[in-house]
Amino acid sequence: VCLVGIGGLGCPVAQYLAAAGVGTLGIVDFDVVDTSNLQRQILYGGADVGRPKVEVARERIAALNPDVRVELHACRLDSGNALEILGAYDVVVDGTDNFPTRYLSNDACVLLGKPNVHGSIFRFDGQASVFDARKGPCYRCLYPEPPPPGAVPSCAEGGVLGILPGLVGLVQATETVKLLTGIGEPLIGRLLQVDALRMEFREFRLRKDPACPACGAEPTIRELADYEGFCGVTAPERSIPEIQAAALKAALDSGEELLLLDVRQPEEFSKARIDGAVLIPLGELQARLGELDRWRERRVVVTCHHGMRSQSGAEFLRQSGFTRIESLAGGIEAWSLTVDASVPRY
Repeated sequence: VCLVGIGGLGCPVAQYLAAAGVGTLGIVDFDVVDTSNLQRQILYGGADVGRPKVEVARERIAALNPDVRVELHACRLDSGNALEILGAYDVVVDGTDNFPTRYLSNDACVLLGKPNVHGSIFRFDGQASVFDARKGPCYRCLYPEPPPPGAVPSCAEGGVLGILPGLVGLVQATETVKLLTGIGEPLIGRLLQVDALRMEFREFRLRKDPACPACGAEPTIRELADYEGFCGVTAPERSIPEIQAAALKAALDSGEELLLLDVRQPEEFSKARIDGAVLIPLGELQARLGELDRWRERRVVVTCHHGMRSQSGAEFLRQSGFTRIESLAGGIEAWSLTVDASVPRY
């Protein structure tokens, strides 16, 4: 299961899925804990302020159920990494509070053929559904276009009853377990709305839109695009610099001291590797951070398959105090294509 966002909704979902024994939890979040989060994001405490949310979440989940494998993606989900990150999981849980990521998650799930467990909250109201384009409507069938920029404030801007994310998050966790186990009737084609002030639950039937650009009869969305532009907001800049494969080769050939850190899985590493690379899978990076202490002020180049997981790993290292971090653009695939054809492609 991949949790997109580990905030108000993601926190209770993560706890209950871990307690239920879900084997692997991926967590996508680039943010750090802020004091304003504490009234609704129940994985965190005052001592965690300033720490990466994914790091704290992993510690809490490990304490609850050490058998759960937690994979950290300390990055912002975007059109460049969404398919690679989400494609590795069976179910996606959308706990975001912004429209660009919400539309991005939806479109990626449609293209990948994955169910998207949706939840959203605002002040005293919440809603949840399961969007699975193979069996019913997607998010775009319900909301073809985003609202004008600024028309709907985020939870941080507009406020939310701190207990409400727990209520909606429990619905999302329940739907996720039902999808994984194949029991019950998921909220596919149904939207559950919650009015906390009246403690009233209402259900609305949803129909697939034949003209939907993502999942309709003749879809026009065949790849991920500029979702910030689509939603009328400014795209964030990537904070991790990238190095091209040719430049990395030149640095290695010159004898420059650097750490080439590979964050793929061991089975991938056994298929293809760059000579001299050190393997620490992304999901183990936080637990094995001490192995890299001597590189905190030295040059570190992080690599993976296509350059997506390396951005996650590099961002995590940057947040952990490493000062000279780069990501190999295009990953080992680019290395095979442009530098060393003897390295197998897969």
